[in-house]
Amino acid sequence: MTREWVAIGTVIMLLGSNLFGLVYSMLVLKTKFFDSFVIQEKPYQKSIFSKRMPLFLFNFILLLSVSGVGAYFLYDLMEISWTSWWIIALQVLFAFIIDDFWFYFYHKWLHENKFMLKHVHSIHHRATKPFPLEYLYVHPLEWMMGMIGVVFAFAVILIFMPINLYAFWIFGLLRNLHEIHIHSDIEMPFFSKIPLLSKTKHHDDHHAYLKGNYASTFVWMDRIFRTNFYK
Repeated sequence: MTREWVAIGTVIMLLGSNLFGLVYSMLVLKTKFFDSFVIQEKPYQKSIFSKRMPLFLFNFILLLSVSGVGAYFLYDLMEISWTSWWIIALQVLFAFIIDDFWFYFYHKWLHENKFMLKHVHSIHHRATKPFPLEYLYVHPLEWMMGMIGVVFAFAVILIFMPINLYAFWIFGLLRNLHEIHIHSDIEMPFFSKIPLLSKTKHHDDHHAYLKGNYASTFVWMDRIFRTNFYK
């Protein structure tokens, strides 16, 4: 596989996951398909979808650009073939742990720093009952800084071994789908049974009450530092 196809494959993966996010958003906003799984009783702000689309698109283009270009230039440092499944699983898990570690402290800082909360992070918190694509509704500075954890995780992996392309793709796909889902206000029974994984309600309560629950993928950071908040 050439470096061009690695970049194209990365872009296709993100296009696919965000197309899912668009369809998921439409089902949530336009139908009653998920009504029995909704967390908050108040209705979604359906009228704001088109108003928020410009920022959705801007951040999505940023995501495609950074990920696609990053994959292109990382090509020489990647293992392109499917290697042992445990190496791929280990890289994916390590990336999730490091990314969530960064996200927790970064997110907590966004709330504790009054300037950042008022001028940057408050944009994302306009969504008090988010729908899936509102994971993209963030200040571009916050969006870019949020990627630092991912970059650092794969940089550490590179110290010990090449980054496996499929680990890179699997992590990107799962991370993106999880972000889409936890911004849906939908709590699916299946996901609620996965140990340590952050449930939708964990992040939904954060949006509704603007406190606690700073981690994204897992819940252990909030448990360790006693920032769990449930209503």
